[in-house]
Amino acid sequence: MNYDVNAIRKDFPILSRTVYDKPLVYLDNAATTQKPLCVLDAMRDEYLNANANVHRGVHYLSQQATDLHEAARETVRSFINAGSTTEIIFTRGTTESINLVASSFAEAFMQPGDEVIVSVMEHHSNIVPWQLQAAKRGITIKVIPMDDRGNLVTDGIDDLFTERTKIVSIAHVSNVLGTVNPVEEIIRIAHSHNVPVMVDGAQSAPHFKVDVRSMDCDFFVFSGHKMYGPTGIGVLYGKEEWLDRLPPYQGGGEMIESVSFEKTVFEHLPFKFEAGTPDYIATHGLAKAIEYIGRIGLDNIAAHEHELTTYCMEQLGGIDGIRLFGQSDHKDAVVSFLVGDIHHLDMGTLLDRLGIAVRTGHHCAQPLMDRLGILGTVRASFALYNTKDEVDALVDGVRRVSRMF
Repeated sequence: MNYDVNAIRKDFPILSRTVYDKPLVYLDNAATTQKPLCVLDAMRDEYLNANANVHRGVHYLSQQATDLHEAARETVRSFINAGSTTEIIFTRGTTESINLVASSFAEAFMQPGDEVIVSVMEHHSNIVPWQLQAAKRGITIKVIPMDDRGNLVTDGIDDLFTERTKIVSIAHVSNVLGTVNPVEEIIRIAHSHNVPVMVDGAQSAPHFKVDVRSMDCDFFVFSGHKMYGPTGIGVLYGKEEWLDRLPPYQGGGEMIESVSFEKTVFEHLPFKFEAGTPDYIATHGLAKAIEYIGRIGLDNIAAHEHELTTYCMEQLGGIDGIRLFGQSDHKDAVVSFLVGDIHHLDMGTLLDRLGIAVRTGHHCAQPLMDRLGILGTVRASFALYNTKDEVDALVDGVRRVSRMF
């Protein structure tokens, strides 16, 4: 594989800075990625040359901004192989996308005692929205367990379904363990019970190819900022037949066809779910990030990140007292660990003084921490611009911190 990571790194000026007089080693990509110059330049150029509110404006700038905004929708559609741009809803991120589905779906289709199935390794953003609906509507949350290697226990999933099961909402990839979940199998089982499935793709879309039609998910959600795009922009994909049946999540301008004090007629898809002025600059930035990923190639990115992940697991595995969480054979771009009795916050703080940026804590996955019997971990997560030298720096840093204790 001809993968010139040094050439790629030149697109990200922040990677050449120092922290505490040490070269920055940025390994917090599961939280957010850095942005290439082409994304930043495109957003600046639109603010300077084509900034106007989109849709319904008759003047030139509005039409230009609208064209860029709707071209971004097509870029997203192609990226995940959706059937139509009407199935692409722009949101503020994965969290808002999940909240939209949880709220609108529960309002339309769930009664007290109805069930949603999630997994033990979900991010809080795929737990709390359902808990809000449980408190409001009396629905029940059922949980798919996992084994000690970090694999979901799929043998008993079929038994979780009852006539009250209305939807499954599942992470494609765990943000703590890196486990790539068997979503195709889960979707197949759910559909055999006539139950739709939402897939949280926040940790999958940046790392390997996603084809929502091949996967046959009913909803798929992801964030721009985790895939080299701007913050505050995300995507909800939904099959048109489901989106048509869901009520609007928010009301306001942009999402209406007509309004009187007696009655409001809502816009057709996708605008029914896009109340207010969209972040049209960010949608353009997201499109440029997707194009950037496309130029490198997701297969190339996946191979590079898999090599880094495997290498990191091997190298960290040689450290005395280390515990590596997430030993699945299907693992992607995330390595979580603890060393002896060293608190994860102490390890992260001291690594930071060496210029190494990792994430510490429960990673918005406290039920998973409870299952593992810990309070938190140190997490290193990889992106297309990381190198083996940076993994070596992490391993050397962990050894150095360990010796201090």
